[in-house]
Amino acid sequence: MGRVIVLGSINVDLETTVGAYPKPGEKVVGHSLSRYAGGKGANQAVAARRGGSEVVMVGAVGDDDAGRASLNRLFAQGIKLQVERIPLVPTGHAIILSDGHTNAIIVLPGANAKIGPNPLRPIRGLGEGDLLLTQLETPVDTVADAVRYARRYGARVMVNLAPWADLPADVIAAADPLVMPAADLPRLEASGVRPASLVVLRGKEGLEWDGQRFTGEVVPADQVADTVGAADALIGTLASAIVQGADKASAARAALAAAADSVRHAGAQPDPRL
Repeated sequence: MGRVIVLGSINVDLETTVGAYPKPGEKVVGHSLSRYAGGKGANQAVAARRGGSEVVMVGAVGDDDAGRASLNRLFAQGIKLQVERIPLVPTGHAIILSDGHTNAIIVLPGANAKIGPNPLRPIRGLGEGDLLLTQLETPVDTVADAVRYARRYGARVMVNLAPWADLPADVIAAADPLVMPAADLPRLEASGVRPASLVVLRGKEGLEWDGQRFTGEVVPADQVADTVGAADALIGTLASAIVQGADKASAARAALAAAADSVRHAGAQPDPRL
């Protein structure tokens, strides 16, 4: 069985609940402040590891307490680390406002923006059976380099096109699958570029994989604790299932179940406090 190699962000999430989002020039009072492990890359790596796969996390943190805590937590979960510590740059953070129904997120990239070219070069034995999973909270040029490198050595590539960025055509075409929210689908269609396969996330309606619709559990509103990271739980689990050879239906079901489970706890990761 191959590995899931995750190139992506490692963040600390600072989350507060507000009665209503502030308007420009307005001050509102938050009802709590929680500090959680986060970052799309780290979230997806944790989900892939919980799915039973060997996982390698590639990324960057600052040489600070937040970075050390993040790495210790990933290592404790059995994730292998290929993470650079960058001096004089803070670990990435996300500031999350929640009104109990939706989230507004401010991302401070910090060290995530400093991941340089050739990030996969130190990984030994990269090849067929491995899967590179990446997202767009790290530099686009770095992501493109990693995708091309992984394909050169026969690894499969899975790209989570979020947040939206204009990726080179060859990078999109290499994605198998490309995973994206339904709201961004018109932008992909306008580009005229087609990935090797496509997974469209449709929230409560499940997901669509190359035109085939899969649905999962719809969690009642009174059981929803936090929707932050639900898509990451889905994507990491999907990557893990693919590496383990699951068929499309089985992989989709496992991914949707992980997403449903994730909204029942606070924070993007299980037991997420740093």
